Amino acid sequence: MALPILYNIESVRARWKTTIVAILGIAGTVGVFIAMLALARGFQAALVTSGSPRNAMLRRAGATMEMDSAITLEELRIIEDAPEVARGPAGPLASPEVVVVAALPLKKSGTDANVQVRGLTPRALEVHDNVRVVEGRFFQPGLFELVVGRNATNSYSGLALGDVVKLGGSSWTVVGIFDAGGSAFDSELWADADLLNPTYQRPRGVSQTVVVRLQSENSLEAFKARMEGDPRMHARAERETEYYARASQAMTGLITVLGSMVAVVMGIGAVFAALNTMYSAVAERTREIATLRALGFGGVSIVVSFLFEAVFIAAVGGIIGCVAVLPINGLTTGTLNWQTFSHLAFAFRITPLLLAFGLGFALLMGVAGGLPPAVRAARLPVTVALRDL
Repeated sequence: MALPILYNIESVRARWKTTIVAILGIAGTVGVFIAMLALARGFQAALVTSGSPRNAMLRRAGATMEMDSAITLEELRIIEDAPEVARGPAGPLASPEVVVVAALPLKKSGTDANVQVRGLTPRALEVHDNVRVVEGRFFQPGLFELVVGRNATNSYSGLALGDVVKLGGSSWTVVGIFDAGGSAFDSELWADADLLNPTYQRPRGVSQTVVVRLQSENSLEAFKARMEGDPRMHARAERETEYYARASQAMTGLITVLGSMVAVVMGIGAVFAALNTMYSAVAERTREIATLRALGFGGVSIVVSFLFEAVFIAAVGGIIGCVAVLPINGLTTGTLNWQTFSHLAFAFRITPLLLAFGLGFALLMGVAGGLPPAVRAARLPVTVALRDL
């Protein structure tokens, strides 16, 4: 025989002070847990969305990231001639790219932070089809001009349209702002590769990576085999999305681990608050429990009743925590990208799956905080509890 749910709800209302403490503890824990996961998810999404599944990235064999790679002009010509590479009106859709790091002052603190500067050609817009110029125009080859990512404009001082920026001893004029859909490109500065190389005392015609648009997503394996089978090539190809997914793993893993540790510590405190609430309920309702047992309610019914009460409190706390953390969705923050040693701006990303994880974590805390008191209530000797009636 099961106890009515209204009995548990009335019990929660009668002990509203201790119930609120337990609810707030669980809500705070769930909020922090979701926020840290949203931080990790946002960082990962910013990098992964930089790539396209139809693009292949070529780097020198053995290079771990863009900055320690090098591809010669001769290798670029071989890449462009590959039949798996898509063609546009102006020729093969291949983007040779140079990557350097410069120091610029952050708007918030005024301290210098590294910004990634990417040298390329206008054909890059055809290869990176998630990038579009939203203000001004794209740079003209042969001129010291910059186009700046939307997040870079918001993060650094002196990157508004028309501003002149000192990079590598040369003066560059900001002529455009582009939007890359919140990807890592949004934190970069783009310029003419033929000018960026000599500015940073690098040989002309040498790029660090080449990104190509393939005829189709299925062309990758044939393209990789062609590159690896050519003795003139010292570069290896991989899908662009795979490169950026791998680049995000270290930081995403660190944020997730640290966030989970914080949530677990807070969760232990929330569980103790729930334990205190439920043990108080057992102490205050000893006579009620004995009466219920005398009326024929079994030990299992008592356990289920008290456990339901604890889970109900936890669910309310979990829902409040989920709702409270929603305003940070889309909020932009920034951190150091260990892969490039540059500042990367990205947005918190709260997804339905993260909210489900948060609510599940709350229910787990409810079970942990409610089960021991529920078992204790079920084990109360009926005769002893009824002596004072």
